[in-house]
Amino acid sequence: MKILCDIYKTTSKDEMYLYLCRTKGLKAVPEVLLKNFGEPILVTTMVLTEAKKLARADVTKVMADLTVKGFYLQMPPPKFPRADDSQ
Repeated sequence: MKILCDIYKTTSKDEMYLYLCRTKGLKAVPEVLLKNFGEPILVTTMVLTEAKKLARADVTKVMADLTVKGFYLQMPPPKFPRADDSQ
């Protein structure tokens, strides 16, 4: 399976990205999320496949969310490691 995906960033929060299914666009994103996300700025467009590697997201989860919801929100990584991550 292949999905054409637009990836947007926001100026309101570093390293937060919104992946959108190209065919559904912004209309698939809930209004409250768009309001909190701020002005979306297009970063890139790519074709997602199960073999594609993404830097900080599981491509299978992204593709599943794009198929079901029409979008995937990638949150910034935590600033400090959690106590249980030290092992």
